Amino acid sequence: MHKLLTDSPGKKMLLLGNEAIARGAIEAGVSFATTYPGTPSSEISLNLFQISQESDLYFEYSTNEKVALEVAAAAANSGVRTFCMMKHVGMNVAADPLMTLAYVGVKGGLVILTADDPFMFSSQNEQDNRYYGKLSGLPMLEPSSVQEAQQMTAYAFDLSEQLEGPVILRTTTRVNHSSAFVELGQLKTRSPKGDFTKDPLNLVTVPAVSRKLHVRLLEKLDKALELAETSSYNFIEGSGPWGIICNGVSYNYVSDAIKDLGIEEKARILRIGFSNPAPPNLIKSFFDGCEKVLVAEEGEPVMEETVKAFAQEAGLTLRIAGKGKKAFSRLYEFDPATVRRVIADFFGVSFAGTQPPDLSDVPEIPQRPPNLCAGCSHRATFYAVKKAAEGMETIYPTDIGCYTLGFLPPLAMGDFVICMGSSVSTSCGFSKVTDKKVISFIGDSTFFHSGLTGLINAVYNNHNFTLVILDNGTTAMTGHQPNPGVDMSNLKLSGYGHVSIEAVVRAIGVEHVNVIKPYKVKKSIETVKSALAYEGVSVIISEEMCTLYANSLKKLNVRAFTITDKCKNHRDCINEIGCPAFYLDGENVSINPNTCVGCAVCAQICPENAIIPVKKK
Repeated sequence: MHKLLTDSPGKKMLLLGNEAIARGAIEAGVSFATTYPGTPSSEISLNLFQISQESDLYFEYSTNEKVALEVAAAAANSGVRTFCMMKHVGMNVAADPLMTLAYVGVKGGLVILTADDPFMFSSQNEQDNRYYGKLSGLPMLEPSSVQEAQQMTAYAFDLSEQLEGPVILRTTTRVNHSSAFVELGQLKTRSPKGDFTKDPLNLVTVPAVSRKLHVRLLEKLDKALELAETSSYNFIEGSGPWGIICNGVSYNYVSDAIKDLGIEEKARILRIGFSNPAPPNLIKSFFDGCEKVLVAEEGEPVMEETVKAFAQEAGLTLRIAGKGKKAFSRLYEFDPATVRRVIADFFGVSFAGTQPPDLSDVPEIPQRPPNLCAGCSHRATFYAVKKAAEGMETIYPTDIGCYTLGFLPPLAMGDFVICMGSSVSTSCGFSKVTDKKVISFIGDSTFFHSGLTGLINAVYNNHNFTLVILDNGTTAMTGHQPNPGVDMSNLKLSGYGHVSIEAVVRAIGVEHVNVIKPYKVKKSIETVKSALAYEGVSVIISEEMCTLYANSLKKLNVRAFTITDKCKNHRDCINEIGCPAFYLDGENVSINPNTCVGCAVCAQICPENAIIPVKKK
């Protein structure tokens, strides 16, 4: 039995933040869940996917976040408790249905999780999705701890049904990926089947209906405001003339800083967990007796602007600060030292702090940049494309996935990326306004997510570029989740369909389509050359299973290679493909047999044929 199905209320269990969120959803009786995987939210969906295999919970990996929310909207409007999860940039994809679903509302609880990523540990930006709460007019909850993440998730479903609308649960990486002991709550019975009642005058958003629904949304927001004023997730701690207002994970930094600075008798905290709509009466009452107020929030000055507006309404002139050169930055995550420093500076507290140790005599730690895995088929594909394009002026638009790392030397196969699916669409633009050869890269999951529409656009408008679809048989970067092109029988799961990328590409009108096996280097180069010579849209589908995924399925036939004394130290193996299985032993190139998976790409490019398989004993 999955550990999150443990029916032992009161028991304490060590959980990752994302596991606690999944447990909270199960405790709320969630019966329907949809997602497109994205770090830092991926473990929530993984746990719910696993639970769905041994329960009546319906779970799906949708093709993208827009689809995930639309599927979830239908389930929730049939009275079924539904959970839709995504990372912060996924909310941009889901924003189209989100804005109007806020008008339509739901019949069963619908919680939409957005996992924000301050410092961009695994993301292309660090946008602050609290703005989506304001933009959509939907309530937002922000947990500060792993235990609270579980509790807030369960509460969010109740709140959604009380207000008859979606609720946004906003987390950040530090909460998603922290671990703590969580006290388990009661498990509610799931109700996986619902019923849809036709009501077009409230559910079909033509302008006349939507005008009425917008009025209703604002009425729901007023109800949410009343709940925020008295919510136990908005509370005041301590007393004294110095006020600090904080949210989410910032609360933990502030609490520690107050203790470290020894100002427990002088400072008080207002923690805002039910953050949209912000509670004006609670915040204004917090101002009473405050000499000045500091707003501590990661990201944008969302609360700061709101707090200042409430102070102005109350006719107050006390000093309120948050973001600024001498205060908190809009960049990256908080850390304990920064929060201590800003609090000390703002309130005039002398605090020397601990001096960092003198490390001047310690050698600098070598940098270890992110890299494609040993034997990664993407590396072989990049090499084949680079060789096929020698002598050409090229632009390489790339996309979001493991293969984005191909922009690093020595491969240097990535010139432009902005979001999922953008490689295909930007190739259209580059091919029209430049005379350079445009060769773009996109992964299999990303192709299904949002690459298809760009390719249809390219065929329709007769653009001229080559698209390389890197099909490694899984959604690799976020943890090997399935996508429509995955053979689910490999996972011993039945009841799923399978979409052929080649069939789809041909069906939308691409006339020059080739499939390569990238470990066959010479043949791959020749095939890519023919695609580059074609005038119009050409597509190369590079098929080879992700090595980590293949290994997990016990489909990887590992055979390590070694370097013989034929080696003349040309170092093409290092300088051209940069496989991490290679290392320098003095001046000699060597291969780590524990890392090498035996893809044999290096052996095929070695000018002396000095690389051979290790003989089995």
